[in-house]
Amino acid sequence: MISSASAIANLRIGSVPVPNNVVLAPMAGITDAPLRRMALRYGAGLVVSEMVASQALEDGHEETVLRAEGEGVAIHAIQLAGNEPASMARAARIAEAAGAAIIDINMGCPAKRVTTGLAGSALLRDLDLAQRIIEAVVGAVKVPVTLKTRLGWDDAATVAPELARRAEAIGVQMITIHGRTRCQFYNGKADWTAIRQASEAVSIPVLANGDLVRADDAPAMLAVSGAAGVMIGRGAQGRPWFPGQVAARLRHGQVPDAPPLDEQCRVLLELYDGWLSHYGRELGVRCARKHIGWALAAAAVSVGLTVESANAWRQRLLTLDAPERVVGGIVDAFDDLACDALAWSAAA
Repeated sequence: MISSASAIANLRIGSVPVPNNVVLAPMAGITDAPLRRMALRYGAGLVVSEMVASQALEDGHEETVLRAEGEGVAIHAIQLAGNEPASMARAARIAEAAGAAIIDINMGCPAKRVTTGLAGSALLRDLDLAQRIIEAVVGAVKVPVTLKTRLGWDDAATVAPELARRAEAIGVQMITIHGRTRCQFYNGKADWTAIRQASEAVSIPVLANGDLVRADDAPAMLAVSGAAGVMIGRGAQGRPWFPGQVAARLRHGQVPDAPPLDEQCRVLLELYDGWLSHYGRELGVRCARKHIGWALAAAAVSVGLTVESANAWRQRLLTLDAPERVVGGIVDAFDDLACDALAWSAAA
């Protein structure tokens, strides 16, 4: 087991040194290249691409190739999903040839569209197939291979420690455990204590994942799970600086303030421009909408307002298609939040 005390040091994944032990999780439809670049700028140690279907990557599917893009990402980590060892191996080689420094295998996605295809967390019900997939991917590439999974399919079969042992024996260099079973989806509370069984089963780094939304909770997450680091998913939605805040809390004991509103506005505008460039105008407008909603809510909370304070602007911006109107609306929304925050502060 790697103790939580040593987790404050830099993380190493096989031959790849990582600046710190806070990782932005792969999130489908969310962690595209523009967002990953921004999270790195604000101090995330590592960022992982959204889930990439192995067969679609083999076929050169346009949107899948975009998901796998890592331009401007210092350590390019691509997460692959699939249930056929040979296809996963071929996709891993494609990813490596495209510049991936780390290949992550998805064995944790709970979505029905993934599990009905016997991929993602469905592999927790067939550890022999999971093992064959890991063997195929590790054998196909020279870069480090990592694994992201859950505690098990359900409470009756928490197989994460056994899967971790098998993965380490094959050559996996790091494992991330989400502290829920597949049947929980994202309901209830992530069980950080249960992650410890996997942490103690192997000598490679284990990351704890699930429900880290306050930077001050990161030390407890490490202590309870026995993990070497943390992976942040939904906690980073709307605030790409959050992984960096967690890293600072673990390294220095203090949490930096969220960026001021004018900086948050500039970040969102830069991301919006990045999404339009990355996806093209039509798809970029659609992909940006959820991020705008999260960013406005996060901005309101960061200055002491309620999430509801941003709802009117959120509803307005999510119905606009013309990018120039969206950009103007973002600026106006942040101006209004600044005025509301000033009024609230004066009245307090």
